[in-house]
Amino acid sequence: MSYQAPLKDMLFAMQELAGLNTVTALAGMEDYGLDTAHAVLQESAKFCEGVVAPLNWEGDKNPSSWKDGVVTTTPGFKQAFAQFAQGGWQGVIHPTAFGGQGFPKLVATPCAEMLHAASLSFALCPMLTDGAIEALLVAGSDALKAKFAAKLISGEWTGTMNLTEPQAGSDLAAVRTRAEPQMDGTYKVFGTKIFITYGEHDMTENIVHLVLARVPGAPEGVKGISLFVVPKFMVNDDASLGARNDAWCVSIEHKLGIKASPTAVLQFGDGMAGTIADSAGPGAVGYLVGEENRGLEYMFIMMNAARFAVGMQGIAVADRAYQKAVRFARDRLQSRDLAGSCGPVAIIHHPDVKRMLLTMRCHVEGARALAYVAAGISDVAHHSAHAAERAHSQALYEFMVPVIKGFSTEMSVEMASLGVQIHGGMGFIEETGAAQHYRDARILTIYEGTTAIQANDLVGRKTLRDKGAVAKALCARIALTEQDLSAHLDADCSAMREALSQGRTALQDAIEFILVHGKSDTKAVYAGAVNYLQLAGVVLCGWQMARAMMVAHEQMESDPVFYKAKLITARFYADAVLPQAAALAQTIRQAGASTERMPVELF
Repeated sequence: MSYQAPLKDMLFAMQELAGLNTVTALAGMEDYGLDTAHAVLQESAKFCEGVVAPLNWEGDKNPSSWKDGVVTTTPGFKQAFAQFAQGGWQGVIHPTAFGGQGFPKLVATPCAEMLHAASLSFALCPMLTDGAIEALLVAGSDALKAKFAAKLISGEWTGTMNLTEPQAGSDLAAVRTRAEPQMDGTYKVFGTKIFITYGEHDMTENIVHLVLARVPGAPEGVKGISLFVVPKFMVNDDASLGARNDAWCVSIEHKLGIKASPTAVLQFGDGMAGTIADSAGPGAVGYLVGEENRGLEYMFIMMNAARFAVGMQGIAVADRAYQKAVRFARDRLQSRDLAGSCGPVAIIHHPDVKRMLLTMRCHVEGARALAYVAAGISDVAHHSAHAAERAHSQALYEFMVPVIKGFSTEMSVEMASLGVQIHGGMGFIEETGAAQHYRDARILTIYEGTTAIQANDLVGRKTLRDKGAVAKALCARIALTEQDLSAHLDADCSAMREALSQGRTALQDAIEFILVHGKSDTKAVYAGAVNYLQLAGVVLCGWQMARAMMVAHEQMESDPVFYKAKLITARFYADAVLPQAAALAQTIRQAGASTERMPVELF
């Protein structure tokens, strides 16, 4: 089997670490307990393993293609997406009022992880659609929701995010696409958008683009950006499709990885023949979302949803790479055992291969646990009956999102690289499939905001803005876990407590450094921002591994094989990963000044 969903570990993280029982005690969440979650995850695994995963390699060999504005996806993708939609998977997390399943984020998150692990290229389409749905439901008018939400949630249509442009990159203040108001309340949109994931494809009959643009007289910079719905095909009052809008795919990119996912260049308002431009003149018809000049605020709804999802992509591809590496290491016979053997042994017996496999395993388990915990916190933020608890949980979740996105994606590149290394020379050969995970993972640290953008957000909006209140609150929670570890007198928990304590202290030192120097030595602090994000990731994942260790210690007799592996993996994290925290803290304090000393002309 090319991919096997780690259901047991997923359910462990959901129940023991993320507080599934707490989530399902919230108003409206009562029907989604462990039995329901287990059944949903089993069905998701069946679909992802049996339908989507076999397409992953096919998508790499036969990527999506473009001709005359038409994109044809990888053979099998269209049929698989039809099954995805028919199964109701697009609507798992969305409201029942619009045809969704209404599941908690904590239940939907493992389903998303499985889909990403099965095929990053395939999963990108529903991931972007989720973001479009969320933005519409939060900021769209009742008329827009009625026209577009149900079709997106059903999977009959898909959605996109149209942010960047050739001259803009990540600087959305430089967006030039314009939207001209019309007498009927619509707008005509003109401009070029690049890097639009699934901006054109053949899997559904309509595509709903969410597009950033400027209206006449808008303020300069990000304060003058508005958000518009621009459908590929116009939608009639009876929900049937009308004429083709003046929005066209002029090319798709040829990429290092995720080759089956069409990354489109879209042209709006070019007066293409065969569109509404034939009768109404050039201009793609768009519908304003919310109010003018608040587009970036609304787009951040999509971006935050996408950033968490991309973090899950990192975890997923790292797990897929780990599974492949374990299978290869069990089967590959090479060299004698260092302790002596009569002939070659499977390479999984060699110490360095075990080190690499444990490195992959502990990072995946730690990052998965942290993401699931964040998902549970998000559910509390949305459904708690208490306003103070909602606000506190939302602040915690927002702090964790850039860490989950940045740390998990950087981790995925490193773990996929280790997967290639374990395969040796065969890992460098495309036919083994190890290289695809490495290539696919490489984009994850870049899109939906590079690691530096996530790190700058973590420093500026998430640490300096509230004077470190949320960061310090998380450190206080970690300290409580250290106290819990003290009650376990075994050597593993003692080692974990010491390592976690040192990691927390390093994180606290970094927080204080940022608070003291954030305004007086701004560039030096931001030069260490990525290291701060990495430090937070190492320690927060270590926190979850410590909690997992205690559960494993307490429940060992109920399932010795599972919990022994869980305990040893956590101990490896304590011994091999948490010590990195002190070094990262030192670089935050010192390396920023060295960075700023270097004049640009000397590079």
